[in-house]
Amino acid sequence: MKKMALDVGSKTIGVAVSDAMGWTAQGIKTIRWDENDYQTAIEELALIIQQYEVSEIIVGLPKNMNGTIGERAEMSQEFASFIEEHFSLPTVLWDERLSTMAAERVLLEADVSRKKRKKVIDKMAAVMILQSYLDANQN
Repeated sequence: MKKMALDVGSKTIGVAVSDAMGWTAQGIKTIRWDENDYQTAIEELALIIQQYEVSEIIVGLPKNMNGTIGERAEMSQEFASFIEEHFSLPTVLWDERLSTMAAERVLLEADVSRKKRKKVIDKMAAVMILQSYLDANQN
């Protein structure tokens, strides 16, 4: 079964899914949502979970650089609990410090225009989160 990673922001959620072997992460899409209404993301997440046969969800945890939990990380924890309950799938919080910066660097090195970067940065950050998780949990 596949794993899905989410880079949860205030307006968008980047989504990545692993291959069946759990070796590589692929960006799937960026979901637009309202962070004050979790239901605004549920339908699209449900479709992805079903289509890709997701068995585990990894949610990026944006810790502060000193390792503490701030407001954004608390929001990610709440959302992770919500989706774990809603989808009855194991959900893991994964340290995502610098994932967006790393995604930006990859896109810059690939000479992706600013306009295109803005459209894919969250999806790329989800790829970085998931690949980091997969690499750390290889058997």
